[in-house]
Amino acid sequence: MGFEWIAIVMFVLFLLLILIGYPVAFSFAGTAIVFGLIGLALGAFPIQRLGLLQSRWFGAMSDFTLLAIPFFVFMGAVFEKSGLAEKLLNTIGMLMGPLRGGLALAVVFVGTLLAAATGVVAATVIVMGLLSLPIMVRYNYNHQLATGIITASGTMAQLLPPSLVLVVLSDQVGISVGDLFLGALIPGLILAGLYALYVIYVAIVRPEDAPALPPEAITVRGWALARESLVSVVPPLLLIFAVLGSIFTGLATPTESGAVGAFGAVVLAAFNRNLTWKLMKDSGRQTANITALVLMILFCSTFFGLIFDQLGGQRFVSELLTSLPGGFWGFIIVANIAVFLLGINLEFLEISFIVMPLFVPAANELATQQSHVNPLFMLVWFSVMMAINLNMAFISPPVGFSLFYLQSVAPPEVQTADIHKGALPFMVLQGIALIIVMFYPGTVTWLVELSKL
Repeated sequence: MGFEWIAIVMFVLFLLLILIGYPVAFSFAGTAIVFGLIGLALGAFPIQRLGLLQSRWFGAMSDFTLLAIPFFVFMGAVFEKSGLAEKLLNTIGMLMGPLRGGLALAVVFVGTLLAAATGVVAATVIVMGLLSLPIMVRYNYNHQLATGIITASGTMAQLLPPSLVLVVLSDQVGISVGDLFLGALIPGLILAGLYALYVIYVAIVRPEDAPALPPEAITVRGWALARESLVSVVPPLLLIFAVLGSIFTGLATPTESGAVGAFGAVVLAAFNRNLTWKLMKDSGRQTANITALVLMILFCSTFFGLIFDQLGGQRFVSELLTSLPGGFWGFIIVANIAVFLLGINLEFLEISFIVMPLFVPAANELATQQSHVNPLFMLVWFSVMMAINLNMAFISPPVGFSLFYLQSVAPPEVQTADIHKGALPFMVLQGIALIIVMFYPGTVTWLVELSKL
């Protein structure tokens, strides 16, 4: 072993820094500076190699795909802050409330729609927690079922397009965002379907845990409810279908569709008479914060990756992953375990920038060894698996991020233990979805293959 041991120490120190709470971007940059100086002092690489950093930064910033991030974030922020999400949830709740488990089914339906409108987990979980959890508690829903369905449905924003996870993964993996969006669509719907089936099962087996709304709680009926549905549900659905449909059919790039989606969300807010200067300012500030965070981590992780590669770390990790027992499937299992464990403590951005650059070269090499596997389809399948895995980690007790998002807005009568225990059945359902995707790659690649015909 040459200087690879320095790269290993560098990576371990970086993980220690972020696990003790040091900001990820500064952990990337700090370890890169320190170990870059050590590498130069030991003659591990010539100083001229640092000139590659400028071209890597320029290459990253010239990637048109990343421009989709502020558009989709702004679209989601307008949905959240303008009351569009609230009206959507209230209307669907009225439509499904008379059914046993109807409120929980409404959460699944609206969570799926908001996931396709916002792409941001925190916004989806918090909005649904504020709006639906007090109502479910008031009408005697089991607290664990209520909290579990909210965290699980809200976390689908990590998987369903236009997920920010998929946008970032496409940049790191080097494949089209449109292909990733297509690949994630069926697994996302499978996940939503599993949640709905579980709610129906609970409503049949334990009806006291998922009661129907009493007649006096249904304040809107008949034509008034139909008119409210037409106003509150149809326009957001049309906007979501227009944004995703234009990407899937190739009429527009994800960035162009994101721009249309952001403009469309503003039009819907104006149509509902909620378009104010404060709304635009708050949505713009949220968009700027998230976009700046992504770019800061991107810059610093690129610096880290350059030093790690020059020290031989990338080559060492690729050789290690490709020589695992079990070959291709051994790598898949190890990658899933690693991402799940990291996802319990880290946000998706950190994981995307930390491990995907390590996994992708090994995945490419192993894909080329499989004569019957198309490398593009394999990378789409692998990326979607990672996104499902991150879903599991995000609701995993005791430190899953979605649990904390819901805990911050839960009413006093909902205990922290209820939120954590409520997540467990939905982790099992996500595990089932992961197994389906793992052993039936066609659930991911079928739509991608159709788009290539």
